[in-house]
Amino acid sequence: MPLVQIKVFENELSQSQSAELIERITEIVTDITSEKIREVTWVIIDEIKSGQWGVGGNALGLDDVNKLIASG
Repeated sequence: MPLVQIKVFENELSQSQSAELIERITEIVTDITSEKIREVTWVIIDEIKSGQWGVGGNALGLDDVNKLIASG
């Protein structure tokens, strides 16, 4: 049974965004493998507190993600 874990900052995704992400990831998994495993495909979204995630030795937060999105 496939298990897909996605980590995002706390409050980064709305409920509808989380639901859409789960739906789309499940679709991708079943498209690549088999429709037969749809009912046993798990998608878990873990929320990480802002500032509790680091890259290159620097703690990052939701504000950093929002700045990245705004600049692109």
